[in-house]
Amino acid sequence: MPLSERSVISRIRRKARSTPLLICGIGDDCAVQRVATGFDVLVTTDFCIEGVHFRREWHSPQVVGRRCLTRGLSDIAAMGGKPVTAFLSLAIPRKLPQKWVDGFVKGLLATAREFKTALAGGDTSESPAGIDADIVVTGYVPRGQAVLRSGARPGDEIYVTGALGGSAAALQEFLAGRRPKPRDFPRHFAPSARVAIGRFLRERRMASSMIDLSDGLSTDLTHICEESGVGAEISAAEIPRARVGRRASPVSLAQALHGGEDYELLFTARAGKRIPARIADVPIGRIGHITGQRRIVLVDENGSRMRLRPQGWEHFR
Repeated sequence: MPLSERSVISRIRRKARSTPLLICGIGDDCAVQRVATGFDVLVTTDFCIEGVHFRREWHSPQVVGRRCLTRGLSDIAAMGGKPVTAFLSLAIPRKLPQKWVDGFVKGLLATAREFKTALAGGDTSESPAGIDADIVVTGYVPRGQAVLRSGARPGDEIYVTGALGGSAAALQEFLAGRRPKPRDFPRHFAPSARVAIGRFLRERRMASSMIDLSDGLSTDLTHICEESGVGAEISAAEIPRARVGRRASPVSLAQALHGGEDYELLFTARAGKRIPARIADVPIGRIGHITGQRRIVLVDENGSRMRLRPQGWEHFR
């Protein structure tokens, strides 16, 4: 059974760290955060719900805490921003062991320290059933320089960071009744937001549009195309597939196309723009180009062309 609400908050407060832009954090009705002159504020929010985003029998509390914060950090990365503060609202059932709560907070705060992000507040509540966590992350970007989904133009090249499908492959293992080992599926159990890459692309004005790959390549590329009013053509042979398991086998094309929660970055760049092969020691791969037709086409390894529809994660579907 968890400690009282005041005790839980007190334990979290002792472990949380501050940041220069945080004037007042946990302990008052609101956090007080300084807004740097010449910058725009970024704000994102994400749920992490038991039975939807994680299962206690599959994921350790530390893993759940890391994945929870990574969801928000990855959104900041996709705008080319720097994360500053996080706010956690946590609803937990009465019978949940305090040990689970401590492990969750440990995983979340370790990730926050890694990205120099302060846990600045939030809320706690009793849940009638499972665990619900809502994470809010704020950040900043120089005024007018946020990289949006709406900047892609016909002729732009399409790139992704890292490799895709690793998280979906771990989920498939779970659903098949197997127990995937964290070391064999790092993008599922220990995802890392590509903040450094997002900032690199924004600072050098390389990315014309960008999004994080949380719902799957087919769905997130659709988001860029819809917001930009364009289409796309991508090559199946060029999509970097994650290697997973003890034998480091490549994931299926379907997992790379539609699997979510890799938290890599998908971005576009003007034709002729020189994009490094690696940024922050992460490989960068070109997978296609933007077109003027409002549809996405997948060219398979035999050269056949087919329409690619979004088949990644979508709630209520």
